[in-house]
This record gives sequence, C-alpha cells and structure tokens, in this order.
Amino acid sequence: MKYSFKYMFATLCAFLCVTGCDDKLEVFETNGSAVAPVAFDISKVEVESLPGAIQLTWPATEEGFAYMKVRYNDPLQKKEICRLLSNNATGLLIENTRARFGDYVFSFQTFNAAHEGGSITEVKAQSGPAPATLTEKSRTKVVLTDDQFSTDNQEPSEGPIKNLNDGNVNTFFHTRWSQPQVDLPQYIQIDFKEEHENFAIKYTTRSTSNTDGYPTSADLQISADGEVWETVASLVGLPATSATDYSSDFVAPGKKFKHFRFSVTTSSQNKKYFHMSEFSFYDVDVEVYDPETVALD
Repeated sequence: MKYSFKYMFATLCAFLCVTGCDDKLEVFETNGSAVAPVAFDISKVEVESLPGAIQLTWPATEEGFAYMKVRYNDPLQKKEICRLLSNNATGLLIENTRARFGDYVFSFQTFNAAHEGGSITEVKAQSGPAPATLTEKSRTKVVLTDDQFSTDNQEPSEGPIKNLNDGNVNTFFHTRWSQPQVDLPQYIQIDFKEEHENFAIKYTTRSTSNTDGYPTSADLQISADGEVWETVASLVGLPATSATDYSSDFVAPGKKFKHFRFSVTTSSQNKKYFHMSEFSFYDVDVEVYDPETVALD
C-alpha cells in the first residue's frame, strides 16, 4: 500500500540544521511506505567537552529513519531545547553551556516519514568551563629606581640602561653594537621589591635618524625567583620609527612575580642589537567576569 506524506523539514543538510522542533517548516511531498523508525544508537556517540560548549559526534547512520529530534534541558535558559536533525547528520554542537551544571542529558528520538516516533535513547555529557572575560579598569605606573634595571648585553661605549628611567626621550639605551656581538634575544630586566600580577608595559623608541636596531618583536617574561622564567606574552609588529610611543595590552599571567624581562627577539634590519629611549611598567586593575561562578537569576 502506498502513502502520500509531507516531510517537516526543508533545509536539513549535512549537520545541525535548525534550532527548534516547531511545525512552521517548509514542506515538500514524497511517496513511500510507512516503516517504523530505527532507534538511534547512542553507543556510537562521542562526547567532547569544549570551553562553554559540548560537541556530540557520531558516524553516518544507515537509512532507518527520516529525521531525528534531540532534546535537552538548558539550566541557563531554564527551558527545554529541541534540535531537529536530518538522518545524515553526524554531530551536534551545543554552545553556551556551563561546567557548573554537571551532566546534560540529551534525548534522541527518530521519526519516520509519517512523523511516527521511535524509541527514545539518552546520552549524558558535561561542558568544559565557560571562559572568563577580563576587562581592564585602570593602570598605574610603577615608580622604579635605576638600580632595578639591568640587561644581558650593555653596549660599553654609550647608552647606559639607566637612561630608560630618566624621563628624557633624547637619551637612549643601547645593547652591544661593538664587537663581539651576540645573537638576539637580548633583554631588559626589572627586579621588583614587591610582587606584581596583572601588568602592561610602555616604551618610547629612540629619537634617531637611524632605521636599524628598533625592537620589532619581543617576549614578555616573568619569574618568581629570578632563575626560572616563563613567557606570558609575545609582541610582534612593534614600531620601527623614531621617538614613537608603544603601549601594550594588559597581560594577566594568573600568578604573581617579582622579576620581569622585555626580551627582544628581532630588531629592524635584522641587527644583533636594539635600542630605545624610555621604558615603563604598569600595574593593571582587571575586572573578572566568570560565567562559572557569577550569581544566576
């Protein structure tokens, strides 16, 4: 016996196709025999916890149903969500989830062309923690003394490192350009008398008609003891023009430190030295918004 049916879905392509299970979908005609839908095999579902998301993946299925509905409760929105998938879908990405809610239970139900539902199967999955958002509120310049600055490659004939701290853009610091030269990286180091955490830097390039030796990339490194160093940010595309100010974005290393290095990894015209006029360090007040701990309505 032949039947005339209407499919509820129109643009159910290869992956997630719509975000609801309403009946307001474009329809098209098809002819076929009513066959009970095959239940979805949840044993083949692979679960991946992503930052603020859950990825469900499964292999392409045999023909045994026309389409499938996936339902789950969203604790954040405080409602049930329903997703409509084609029979050749191979995965489902659930976004805006939270690790704080523990298990999400996903119910899979297949349907035939007559919209008759098969057995419901379930799979549990957990979200990875949703990323926190950091926003800079203010920055405060740290007052430094000359003896807190040091370097691993001072040019002996000019440009002492104390010039970085004299407030005069017409003086400069220079690493060794005379022989013997050594390869980059070379650094400016600041040894603090107290701990710091969230920070930013600012410097002014040397006022000169020369075009060589400007830092063009650098690593920002921190250390608790002055012995073990960790790179917490890398800067590229730094200004290679005379008397130019550069201010970095803030860096939130997630730990305190008492020693800092501005380690230059490349300089203009590929020179084995670098120079600059002034260098400043800033403490940054950072506001943290953590979706995993913020109070819920």
